[in-house]
Amino acid sequence: LDWRVALTISLETAQETFCKFESKIKAIEAGIRVGLAYLTLGVVASPLEGFVELKIKKRSDGKEYFAIMYAGPIRSAGGTAGAVSVVIADHIRKKFGYGAYDPTETEIRRMVTELYDYHERVTNLQYLPSEKEIRFLASSLPVQIDGDPSEEIEVSNYKDLPRIETNRIRSGPCLVLGECVAQKAVKVWSQLKKWGEDFGLGHWGFLQDFVNLQKEAK
Repeated sequence: LDWRVALTISLETAQETFCKFESKIKAIEAGIRVGLAYLTLGVVASPLEGFVELKIKKRSDGKEYFAIMYAGPIRSAGGTAGAVSVVIADHIRKKFGYGAYDPTETEIRRMVTELYDYHERVTNLQYLPSEKEIRFLASSLPVQIDGDPSEEIEVSNYKDLPRIETNRIRSGPCLVLGECVAQKAVKVWSQLKKWGEDFGLGHWGFLQDFVNLQKEAK
């Protein structure tokens, strides 16, 4: 259950080492699912229903980046596996030569608003990061944490954004950012600082700064 195994097999699947897929996107989606299924021992729905799909979107400079679509069942993976699924997707992104996500100030503010709206109006998050923590993660993560609308209510602000397709609250991104990446940052960083460089994940060093920020915030 070493995370490096999950990263390796997810990349091999995405590179169509074992079988061919109908498109490159389908191969990458299968890769992310295989890595997440390995982490969760293949016993929960999250690889199929928690990670919904991969979308390729455009950066401001025209390059393409990964938007990872999550839904509520990602909760069944648990916080650590949910957080590592973002690392897996980013590992594949880098190996395939896609750009990093370049969030706008409005998109960052949308994530802050959405997490607080979700926590106050839908259901309490186990871990609600401070505004500073959300801003830091939303601006540092190299892939976009996105998802389908899950609630009838809309976010209270920052609507009609070109690269966020819905104004309704999305449970997937709220769970992944709050209960996965933010809550398990210490655990994820404790592993990545040992071998992240070997997997080309040196840019995840921002987690060290995040962990320091988190200590201050708490």
